[in-house]
Amino acid sequence: MKRQKLIFRIRLLSLVIALGALLLIGRLYQVQVVNASMYQARAESQYVHTKTNLYTRGSIFFTAKDGTTLSAAAIAAGYLLAANPVHMTVPAEEFCGMFSEVIAIDVTMCVERVTTAGRTYVELSNQLTSEQAKTIEAMNIDGVLLYKNQWRNYPGDSIAARSIGFVGYTDTGTEIRGKYGLERQYDNVLYRKQQVQTVNFFAELFSNLGEMIYRKEEDGRSGDIVTTLEPSVSRMLDMVLEKTNDQYKSKLTGAVIMDPHTGEIIAMNAVPSYNLNDRSGATIEYFRNPLVEDVYEFGSTIKALTVAAGLDAGAITSASTYYDAGQIELDGSTIKNYDGRGRGTVSMQEVLNQSLNTGVSHIVQTMGKDAFREYFLNYKLGSETGIDLPNEVHGLVNNLQSPRQVEYATASFGQGIAMTPIETTRAFAVLANGGVLVTPHLVKRIEYHDGEKKDIRYPEGERIISEESSEEISRMLVTVVDKALKGGTVALPHYTIGAKTGTAQIPDPIHGGYYGDRYLHSFFGYFPAFDPKFIIFMYTVEPQGVKYASETLTDPFMEITKFLINYYSIQPDR
Repeated sequence: MKRQKLIFRIRLLSLVIALGALLLIGRLYQVQVVNASMYQARAESQYVHTKTNLYTRGSIFFTAKDGTTLSAAAIAAGYLLAANPVHMTVPAEEFCGMFSEVIAIDVTMCVERVTTAGRTYVELSNQLTSEQAKTIEAMNIDGVLLYKNQWRNYPGDSIAARSIGFVGYTDTGTEIRGKYGLERQYDNVLYRKQQVQTVNFFAELFSNLGEMIYRKEEDGRSGDIVTTLEPSVSRMLDMVLEKTNDQYKSKLTGAVIMDPHTGEIIAMNAVPSYNLNDRSGATIEYFRNPLVEDVYEFGSTIKALTVAAGLDAGAITSASTYYDAGQIELDGSTIKNYDGRGRGTVSMQEVLNQSLNTGVSHIVQTMGKDAFREYFLNYKLGSETGIDLPNEVHGLVNNLQSPRQVEYATASFGQGIAMTPIETTRAFAVLANGGVLVTPHLVKRIEYHDGEKKDIRYPEGERIISEESSEEISRMLVTVVDKALKGGTVALPHYTIGAKTGTAQIPDPIHGGYYGDRYLHSFFGYFPAFDPKFIIFMYTVEPQGVKYASETLTDPFMEITKFLINYYSIQPDR
C-alpha cells in the first residue's frame, strides 16, 4: 500500500514538473521568438542607446591608369552628437548656439527638438569628425552626448555619381542597402549585416567608461568591388559635360568612354548630376542613369551603322555612287536631306561627309529591307546590353518590323527607332573593334573579405561584320574627320580619328510627329582609328541657340580626345 502511494506521488510530481517545463518552454518561445523584437527594443530603450547605422559594407574602388585602386565608396568613421535635455543646465537657445561655431547646425530646429516634452535623447548631428568631437567635448557642456558613428562616404563627391549610386534605408527603416547605381547592382556583394553598437549607461554611470558592445552577423559572402572607372578621366569627363551643358543650356548632357575591344567603361556620367555626400536639393531624376534607363532617337550618327551594313552585305563600296535629287518619295512620304538640296551624282563617302538622308535611304533600297533589318537587329539595337547597372531598358525598334519601306529609310538615319546611349555605344564599337559585339561593363573584379579575388569574365561577343568591313567603315569615318568635320580643321596630323555627328528632331509625345524647334545632338568617335584604344559617345538634349551637333559637340569631343591621348601617352599612328 505504501509502495503504491509512493509511486503515485512520484508520478504526480513528475507530471507537475513536466507541465511546468512545458509552460516554461512555451513562455520562453513567446518571449524569445514571437515577441523577441518588442522585448529587445523595450530593454534597449530603458538603459541603452542603440546606433543601428554603425555598419560595415564593402568598398567600391576606381582603377587608375597604372592599375592602382582608389576609393569610390567606403565607410567613414566619426562621431554622432546627441543631447539629453534632462541634463541641460543652460537655456535651449544658448545650448544649441554653442555648437554653431564648430559644426553646421540649424539652431532653430535644434531648439525645437531639445525642448520637446518628455524626450531624454535627441540626435543633433551624425557626421562629426574626430576634431569636431574633441572640440565639443572640451567645451564640457552638460547634457551633451557623443558616440562613435560610421556612415557611407564617397571621396569623389559627384564623380561618376549616376554610375556609383548610393545607399539608403529600406522601406522598413531597419537596414541600409544599395539604392542606385553600382551600390544597388552589387548590393548582394557589398552588403554586410549591420553592426549594432550599444552604450551601457549603467557602466558609464559607475565607471565613466562606456561599455562598447558589438553584435555582428554575417549574411552570405561579402566583399569589395573594383571598377573599370578611371578617376582622373571620370573627373575630366564630368567637367567637360558640365561646361557643355551650361554653354548651350541643354536639359541634359551625357557621355560614355569605353574600350571598344573589351567593353570596359573608363568613364560614364550625365549632367546635371549631384554630390553623393550631399544629396539635398537633388531630385530623383538626378539619381536615375539616363545612359541605361532612357531611350532617344539619335539621328545621323546611326548612318555609320547603315553604311557599315551596306558595305558588309556587298550592296555598296565607299566609291559607289547614286543620284541625289535632294528628296525621295516612299509610301506617300517625302524624305529630304537636312537642307532640302540635291547634290547630283555623289559617292557613299559623301553620304557620310555631308550626312545625306537620301544616301542612306538608297543603301536600304539597294540591300533590301530584310537584310537591313537583320543587320540592325544583329547590332542588338532593341536589346539590353547586359551592363552591370540596374534598371537597364531596351531600345524601341518596332519600325524594323514594318511592311512599308519608309520606316526602314527613316531608321537608316536614326529616326523612328530609339535606343539607350549604352546600347548605341556598343553598336558603334562593332565598327571600331573589327566587327565584334562586346558587353559594356563597369566592374572587373570582386575582392571577397575572406581573401579570395574573383575576376569577372564577360562573354566573348559574336561577329557582326567582317574585319574588312570594319576597316573600310573606319577609313570612311577618318575621311569625315579629315575633310568634312568643321572643314577638316579639327583633324590631328599624327592621329587618325573616325567620327560622325548626328542631329535628330525630338518626338512630340502629345501631338505626334516631331517638334520643329527641339533637337538632340549626338557624336561618336574612336581613335587611333585602326587600332582604337577608346570610343567616345556623347549627346546633349535640347541645346539652345544652335541647330547642329557639329556646333555643340565637336569641340568637347576633341577636348576629351586630346586629354586621353596625352594622359595615356598614346602613340601616333600616322
